Amino acid sequence: MGFARNFASLAVGCALWVASCATGLAAKDKDAVATASGLPVPRYVSLKSDHVNVRAGPTKDQDVTWIYTRSGLPVEITAEFENWRRVRDSEGAEGWVYHSLLSGRRTAVVTMKNKDDLAPVRDRADPSSAISARLQAGVVATVRRCNEGWCRITGNGFDGWIEQQRLWGVYADEKVN
Repeated sequence: MGFARNFASLAVGCALWVASCATGLAAKDKDAVATASGLPVPRYVSLKSDHVNVRAGPTKDQDVTWIYTRSGLPVEITAEFENWRRVRDSEGAEGWVYHSLLSGRRTAVVTMKNKDDLAPVRDRADPSSAISARLQAGVVATVRRCNEGWCRITGNGFDGWIEQQRLWGVYADEKVN
């Protein structure tokens, strides 16, 4: 009985993966695909908890492949199946998470142009504005808003504007209000 259920879960997971790959390619277009939740895919969300199980497929019968331990980490939803969301993180890892462990709160991870680079946070959305902080790669920030290539971010000890291209967790030229 257990083998049949696991085999059925694996078959469902594989079928969903194939279908979601096709929709994932189409969803990269400007007009994202609406899903069971009524929300577009792909889209960015964040982790609600500091303990989030990531599973191999969209059921509790699937193995936990790893556990996120950082609340607020941004992830991209790439597919949905009932109450399950397939997510991808900033390192490209993918797996299935139960929907209630995700939040619509927008966060982003600071990325770098060069290995030893620090990302400047400015007082205003202007490259000539004063620098109020410099952030390392991997810093997670709350995204307050984005417009015209700049995002206002806040976090532990900083509040200011950063070039949108320096963040993973917002799409290029996405407007966030």
